[in-house]
Amino acid sequence: MEYLKGYTIKPSEITGTGEVLFTDGRNSNLRANQLQCGAYGYTYDVATGTCNAFVFNTNLNSTFRNTSNKMNGSGNTTELGSNTIQINGTNNSALGSNNNCLINGKQNEIANGVSNSTVFGTLGNATADNSIVLGGNAPTDRLEERQSIQLMYGVQTTTGATVDSYLNNIADNYFTIPSNTVMYFHADVIAVRTGGTSAGSVGDYSSWVERGVISRIGDADVSVQRERDAIKSNGTTTLWRPTASVTGASTFIMQVRGAANTTIEWASTIRITQLQTE
Repeated sequence: MEYLKGYTIKPSEITGTGEVLFTDGRNSNLRANQLQCGAYGYTYDVATGTCNAFVFNTNLNSTFRNTSNKMNGSGNTTELGSNTIQINGTNNSALGSNNNCLINGKQNEIANGVSNSTVFGTLGNATADNSIVLGGNAPTDRLEERQSIQLMYGVQTTTGATVDSYLNNIADNYFTIPSNTVMYFHADVIAVRTGGTSAGSVGDYSSWVERGVISRIGDADVSVQRERDAIKSNGTTTLWRPTASVTGASTFIMQVRGAANTTIEWASTIRITQLQTE
């Protein structure tokens, strides 16, 4: 699960009794306040001061051990709340509250709360919904040391302002860059006009390649070096453009600019090559 915009903690674990524990990237087992808990869609218990994903009862364990999980191989695990998980290989893990995921390989993980994702290879780690991860590691390497990640960002614009697009087209949802990581990113971006009253026509389009390198050394703020190539366009698209950006300590952003009184749909396929050092 990614950090919501404006928040410095995010859920990291759901305990067997339903309590949601948070992390700030450095410290784990943190407790959220009522505002933080509600922002991530959980329920805050004022009496106990805890953030909860569900109300615990003695029959819950059998409810959450869904028989739709299928595992072929040894040493594979699915934690509480994981459903419709397919694992082929050895020593792989879905860490809880996962849905509709596939793991194929060895020593891979899908992070708690991540759904609709696929991990192949060795020591790959999926940390975002709807992602495809390939771990290219030796068995003695660390988790996610070398891996590729494929994501999608999207948004609709109606003005000429520069705005964020979002991971999976979900507002305030972004990809989080791990500590001690350098990433090359390559984004194929397409924008298509679907409405509006300004000059031009429905169906006008433009496309670009936005690429560069993101660096996060230790837990410091991230930095980016980037460039953009225009590929093909048609119609009135002069002002349109995407720009990769970063913010805070760990957030990757794909910003876009459309045009006033023009409804534009944006989609970016982002492929990341990641190298994580000690």
